[in-house]
Amino acid sequence: MKMTLPSGTNAVIEKPVSNRREQGLVIIPDVMGLRPLFHDMVKRLAIEWDIPVCSFELYPGSEHLNVEERLETASRLEDARVIGDAIEAADATQSEQVGILGFCMGGMYTLKTVSSQRFSKHCSFYGMIRVPKAWKSESQSEPMDCLREGDADSVLAIVGSEDTWTPKEDVNLLSASGVTVISYKEADHGFVHDSSRPAHRPLDAEDAWMKAKSWVLGSS
Repeated sequence: MKMTLPSGTNAVIEKPVSNRREQGLVIIPDVMGLRPLFHDMVKRLAIEWDIPVCSFELYPGSEHLNVEERLETASRLEDARVIGDAIEAADATQSEQVGILGFCMGGMYTLKTVSSQRFSKHCSFYGMIRVPKAWKSESQSEPMDCLREGDADSVLAIVGSEDTWTPKEDVNLLSASGVTVISYKEADHGFVHDSSRPAHRPLDAEDAWMKAKSWVLGSS
């Protein structure tokens, strides 16, 4: 179901038939933002995980931008707005505890939400561990700094060994901070969430989703 967050940002939310409220989930999309891929993901996880799920647009008011334009203007994104939208999305689930997961750019922001201390569990899928040079600005804090302001032990980071967006030296920093890191051999950027991408690896994706569910829901 489509909705608008109090900030004015477009979002979608789905609630399970059971109407459970113990655990909710927020999803931060990749750079291309809220689109049918994430509408379907929200619906699927609400059913399969039996929890309320909410996702929102990363570039509100600029949904028309293509991928090159979004990457070029990433430095204009403000942590306060993105993290604020994530918190409003969490409130929309009306759940006692809320986990959060994100992909690519959304994975980077998932790491940053640790500083808010709003979320019970965090799962970053190949999120940038350091803000890329072209994206740096006064409104972009470093993920590693945000991790120090919250509980790094609450974070699961899923990465691919061949992903240049998450180089090994950055992954080592993440591990040293207390984050649990799972690296999939020979996997490249974006290997989990979009089956239409050449990088998609079905078996690794299935395993990664199982681990993410276990992490967020606290089940084995």
